[in-house]
Amino acid sequence: MKNHSTLTWFILLLIILFITFNHSHARQTESISNSPRIEHFLNKIYQWRSLQTQENQLKLATPVVVAGVLCFIAASISSAGGIGGGGLFIPILTIVAGVDLKTASSLSAFMVTGGSVANVMCNLRGTNPKFGGKTLIDFDIALLSEPCMLLGVSIGVICNLVFPEWLITMLFATFLAWSTSKTCKNGVLHWKMESEELNRNGCETVENGLDQSEGIKATKEPLLGVKGDCKLRFPWMKMGVLVLIWFSFFTLYLLRGNRQGQGMIQIEPCGAGYWIISSFQIPLALIFTAWILCKKESVQHQASNHEDENQDPIRDGPSNKLMFPKMALLAGILGGVFGIGGGMLISPLLLHVGIAPEVTAATCSFMVFFSSTMSAFQYVLLGMENTEAALIFAIICFAASFLGMLVVQRAIHEYGRSSLIVFSVSIVMALSTILMTTFGAVDVWRNYVSGKYMGFKLPC
Repeated sequence: MKNHSTLTWFILLLIILFITFNHSHARQTESISNSPRIEHFLNKIYQWRSLQTQENQLKLATPVVVAGVLCFIAASISSAGGIGGGGLFIPILTIVAGVDLKTASSLSAFMVTGGSVANVMCNLRGTNPKFGGKTLIDFDIALLSEPCMLLGVSIGVICNLVFPEWLITMLFATFLAWSTSKTCKNGVLHWKMESEELNRNGCETVENGLDQSEGIKATKEPLLGVKGDCKLRFPWMKMGVLVLIWFSFFTLYLLRGNRQGQGMIQIEPCGAGYWIISSFQIPLALIFTAWILCKKESVQHQASNHEDENQDPIRDGPSNKLMFPKMALLAGILGGVFGIGGGMLISPLLLHVGIAPEVTAATCSFMVFFSSTMSAFQYVLLGMENTEAALIFAIICFAASFLGMLVVQRAIHEYGRSSLIVFSVSIVMALSTILMTTFGAVDVWRNYVSGKYMGFKLPC
């Protein structure tokens, strides 16, 4: 009896072990089969994107049209804040149109150029009585920032080659999330200040009655007289210096070429000559910045009693004067690392230090014009493909930016809300954070699943 009961328990134990083994084996088989399903799903996505790339680069297709419409909307929103919008163009082109990242970057350079041309045209023609009848572009900030921004872009590109993708994605998400929150806070602060000013002006209008309208006419008359002198006060010398800076860096880029040795002169690909020519950008940026600071200091000394001196954002003192080159260098490095324009990064910094939103948008668009045109020319001289598509997208962004500028300027003039510029910057930055971070996370996950090397790399 005991033997029978023992045999019965032994048989039951075998049955339990058999069922458990089959269940665990089924779970393992299911888990193993799920992993290839995920990888198979990602492969299907990438195969679809590569198929779209082969088709869309040869003929016009529906995804390209949809991407053009989305880029039109993105350019119209970005133009209000004076930023390039590369953080929106690249995800739209890669996800919707299905082009590869390299092609999307080259197309984005032309699109940002087209939008910045429209912005600069509008800002150079328009003046603002709030700022003494002068153009909204602050040429002093642009002069101090442009050399270090171009230097920072070159440093950032090298860091982009060295850093792993997961680190770039984390840095991008962290910095843009911080910048977006700061920009939103600045926008809310400007909105409250504008509301208080509008309420105060409304109370004064009620108290003064019709006399207030006469006072407004009286204040407008001298400003209209100043408008005729705006062309005479156009800073041609500063514009010439900016063009000289652009041409100097562009000449270095042509001499250096790319890492494959494609340039004006034959040098070893990524050899000693490549790095020697690249290193000349450091003294070039320092020389231009020091020269501009000396000229600015001498002009301020000669016009120390000028009535507009208190409106100059560049105060006396070396720390404040070096603030803009430092911000430009940081924005250029981050822009080069993330593969986007520096306008999206320097605009929140200018707003954070107290520059007016109108001046920030106009100045950033002016600086983006120089950096984006340099990138576009480099792509053309190094044998870029799909130039026709790039020109079409550039024209689309030009029209969208021009339309966006007109709508925003009219809204600001009608409602007196320059904080709309700040909120437009916040929207573009938030969308860029979501799209670029998601797209980067998908690439990082695919590299992890495929077993690719995810550590730091050599620049060559």
